[in-house]
Amino acid sequence: MREFLVEITTTVPEGTAQEEVDRRRAAEAVRARELAATGRLVRLWRPVGELRSIGVWRAADEEELHEKVLGTLPLHPWMTFTVTPLQPHPNDPGPR
Repeated sequence: MREFLVEITTTVPEGTAQEEVDRRRAAEAVRARELAATGRLVRLWRPVGELRSIGVWRAADEEELHEKVLGTLPLHPWMTFTVTPLQPHPNDPGPR
């Protein structure tokens, strides 16, 4: 599988009921754990003071990443993505 750096910004549509937001966020946490367990979600960070996420995700290719990984997130309809395919760097010290 290839690795991708993915920046995610979530914007809740104006007028969305808080119950719907809470339901989707709870489902999002469950789905993230599932994707991590299958090796699709490798790492996930939130920049300090920002409402976006940066993560390393795995998929066979970018199409699969969008359709079968990111597309399965409950908050997906409210998300925008910036995807950067990654490749190993010759000076990468490897996993720690």
